Amino acid sequence: MAQINDPQTIRRLLTTPGRWAVVGLSKNPLRPAVDVSYFLQQDLGHEIIPVSLKGDDVHGATGYKTLAEVPGSIDVVDCFVNSTKVGAVVDEAIAVGAKAVWLQLGVVDEEAAQRALQAGLDVVMDTCPKIEAARIGL
Repeated sequence: MAQINDPQTIRRLLTTPGRWAVVGLSKNPLRPAVDVSYFLQQDLGHEIIPVSLKGDDVHGATGYKTLAEVPGSIDVVDCFVNSTKVGAVVDEAIAVGAKAVWLQLGVVDEEAAQRALQAGLDVVMDTCPKIEAARIGL
């Protein structure tokens, strides 16, 4: 059975090129999502898809207001939202057929993580792709 924060899953998600919808990514340079999404795009070679309330375009990528608006498949939904709001994002990720959800450092919702696991998604919670990439030597 799949588990949360499985080291092999983390390595696979970071090293397999994919489409990462970054929820909470806006043009605000003070937000961590800007730096982390740039790392995902430029250093790890993932396609990023900004998703925010305004639908800002970021790092040359077209932005959207919801996951449902994103054309095509989504491999990972990277969640830069408050823990109290992430459950709705996880539910939307399940609804659009995403393959994984990544809840950023400090973002914890055990019930949402269990819903994602039960729906067959990979789940990473309460950590950052940059931290995990450094930890495994990427």
